Amino acid sequence: MMRMHNRLFVAISTMIIGMSMHPGMALADKVEMRSKPWQVFFQDPMSPTAEKIYDLNVFLLWIEVIITVFVLGLMAYICIRFRAKANPTPSKTTHNTPLEVLWTGVPILILIIIAVPSLKVLYFADKTQDAEMTLKVIGNQWYWTYEYPDHEGLTFDSYPIPDEELKEGQPRLLSVDNPVVLPAKTNIRLLMSSNDVIHNWGMPSLAIKLDTTPGRVNETWTHINQPGDYYGMCSELCGVNHSFMPIHIKALPKSEFNEWIASAKKEFAANIKLGNDLPVRLAQAATAK
Repeated sequence: MMRMHNRLFVAISTMIIGMSMHPGMALADKVEMRSKPWQVFFQDPMSPTAEKIYDLNVFLLWIEVIITVFVLGLMAYICIRFRAKANPTPSKTTHNTPLEVLWTGVPILILIIIAVPSLKVLYFADKTQDAEMTLKVIGNQWYWTYEYPDHEGLTFDSYPIPDEELKEGQPRLLSVDNPVVLPAKTNIRLLMSSNDVIHNWGMPSLAIKLDTTPGRVNETWTHINQPGDYYGMCSELCGVNHSFMPIHIKALPKSEFNEWIASAKKEFAANIKLGNDLPVRLAQAATAK
């Protein structure tokens, strides 16, 4: 029994150590962040918020492992120590004050140990950190509209690419005609709303999962650690094509982002003039060329 427990503890410990070391592996100049087939653990954290959540998860997992091993060991000890053969005359003990104080106080202490870092992470994720630019995300059935208020109201829509139009290297169900382009290593304020029903803008590697709600604006923030391609999905059931609302962020170095802004203003000039009253599908302009 003890040998089996030791093997289980070693296996779990190895898994946890591997999880805690995994984020350090993503050091390439540009990355591609999306779920892989049969992936079990989180995607590599690529924002300060994601890193804190990842570290908190590993910390909580250690606590869970310790509690689980302790409870299983205690149950095994009780089953062996107080079995009928070893105790022909059952104990008639009704209470034990020190023990009752202990099993009440220890869980409270554990909850406090869990609550303090959890609240710190929640506060960090909720409070926008000195935003250098703003992106407005608007959910629609079933596509996304992106607005850049700091860049003359640059606006465009992002639709999924059908399977028959995918090019080599484009991931199925994740590729879009117009990815949202953002600067890496920049604090970005995200404002989210919806034109119809509740959607949810979910980006696992950046630890973003926020509802886009009609009639209100929700706010969060992010800081993309490295340039690259980041993929997510709508994470709120929003109708028949809910599973066809991918999100593609193309993070660029600041210099390349500024160049993209200059070209995008020309490409999507018609949308800037139209304003935000009506959703405009920019793919139509590309198709008409």
